[in-house]
Amino acid sequence: MSIRIQEVSSRRDLQTFVDFPYRLYKGNPYFVPPLRFDEEATLRKDKNPAYEYCDSRLWLALRDNQVVGRVAAILNKAYVEKWKNKYLRFGWLDFIDDEEVAASLLAEVEKWGRELGMTAVHGPLGFTDLDHEGMLVEGFDQLGTLATLYNYPYYPQRMEALGYRKDVDWVEFLATVPPVVPENLDRIAEIVLRRQQLTILKAKKPKDILPYAPAIFDLINVAYGNLYGVVPLTERQIEYYVKQYFSFIRADFVSIVLDKEGKLAAFGVTMPSLSRALQKANGRLFPFGFIYLLQAMRKNTLGDLYLVAVRPDLQGKGVNALLMREINRSYIRNGITQAESNPQLENNNRIQAMWEYFEAKQHKRRRCYIKTL
Repeated sequence: MSIRIQEVSSRRDLQTFVDFPYRLYKGNPYFVPPLRFDEEATLRKDKNPAYEYCDSRLWLALRDNQVVGRVAAILNKAYVEKWKNKYLRFGWLDFIDDEEVAASLLAEVEKWGRELGMTAVHGPLGFTDLDHEGMLVEGFDQLGTLATLYNYPYYPQRMEALGYRKDVDWVEFLATVPPVVPENLDRIAEIVLRRQQLTILKAKKPKDILPYAPAIFDLINVAYGNLYGVVPLTERQIEYYVKQYFSFIRADFVSIVLDKEGKLAAFGVTMPSLSRALQKANGRLFPFGFIYLLQAMRKNTLGDLYLVAVRPDLQGKGVNALLMREINRSYIRNGITQAESNPQLENNNRIQAMWEYFEAKQHKRRRCYIKTL
């Protein structure tokens, strides 16, 4: 039977759009289901402040009235303005192993791109750099994370058959946490503290970190500004992310470095892994999902390193070593024996060098594809 493409136009359609991957990956041991309410909020114009500078369209692919695929197209006008690339983004791409389904979905994205006068489409990308991005091309037998996408091995095969090529890759590492802070790491950290006149914030509760939250996102805007596809977060977006993320962080998993004036110099945000808990919750906080998440926050041997940034004037001065020493200490205190790096651009040698003090191996790779129109 032929494929019918239907644009999402109602709340019910949106719920169907959000629900599809939970069926597609049901029983897959590596897929980490995102929280449904979070996915829906990201895609709603009345919820996501990125719509101040973004437009989007969402489509479902149906066969015999059964959903067999989905895709979102995003016009990020801030990206087009900053990077001078007339590119349309695609994301939330999922489909059964069928060439016609993949082709039909991406044809809608490409058609809209041409109508808008775009010169290419690229993705998977979200509205911002803090959304899920990058199609998995290596590591299909590795557990996913809260911050990343999972997809079947046939996805990249279908993309390449449809004329998409690599634009950029991100790599991920799985690191073994030293049970004792390496002596050379400890020594370098102490030198950096003295030489740069820095201090470590002794935070015990999330409220101790909250005053620094806006500065953290301001530093993200500066430190991540030249990375692939990044556009600065607006004030409304920063407020949105502070409410979204800082309500459930564990203070002892966040490292805050301050300069001699008490201003933010660097930070590292990590968390106990929520991957297994999210699998049990299957995207829902109730009735039991929140219990699984709380248990994972309290007792875990796997950590996720989410965000790290150093102020530009302090980059290349050993502050990364200081952050890794503090992260190592936190992991030892909390029984974390392994840590996931989450995606890092393959040519970002400075951030990858942070793992030199740990025994780390690259275990995943994900890709942003591009196709000219």
